[in-house]
Amino acid sequence: MVLGKWNPRMVPYISAKRKGIHIINLTRTARFLSEACDLVFDAASKGKQFLIVGTKNKAVDLVASAAIRARCHYVNKKWLGGMLTDWSTTETRLHKFRDLRAEQKKGRLNRLPKRDAAMLKRQLYHLQTYLGGIKYMTGLPDIVIIVDQQEEYTALRECVTLGIPTICLIDTNCDPNLADISIPANDDAIASIRSILNKLVFAICEGRSIYIPNH
Repeated sequence: MVLGKWNPRMVPYISAKRKGIHIINLTRTARFLSEACDLVFDAASKGKQFLIVGTKNKAVDLVASAAIRARCHYVNKKWLGGMLTDWSTTETRLHKFRDLRAEQKKGRLNRLPKRDAAMLKRQLYHLQTYLGGIKYMTGLPDIVIIVDQQEEYTALRECVTLGIPTICLIDTNCDPNLADISIPANDDAIASIRSILNKLVFAICEGRSIYIPNH
């Protein structure tokens, strides 16, 4: 991270400054990533639900693949304000989305007048784009994993407001005190994002493997 764009609260997470760039202390990264893995393993072993959020271009595909592997919900296109804090509205949109998908699968949209069908297909495309990753979500998540604190600040604030525990990747321009567990990392590097998500996903999958549902 270039020196001019850093948060002084990140000092404990920085190991050096070289050629105008702050170098993150990887020992701190490993420590907080380990804490985060313990948290998600424990939560997954109790059947808790996770939401992974990352909408920046470099994170879009990584977030989707990580979430699908770990059977988590995800948002990787755009965070719609109020997605969690105004859950009743989100729930209404999800019901509409499910209904339209069902209608399309049955071929009913194609039997409508062209203008009506086109309007509903546009609506379905819009809902798929923004809500496709949470289409099976039936309530607020138990833990939210956020890939970029600055990019997803609205999502983080909603979690804080609702008291939902958060795990957040933070670069040197972030505030480490906002999330429950902040993992210092270069959130602009695909390799860095992939590595951290892989470890979290592995811990979630391991936790899920010992989960025994209550019958």
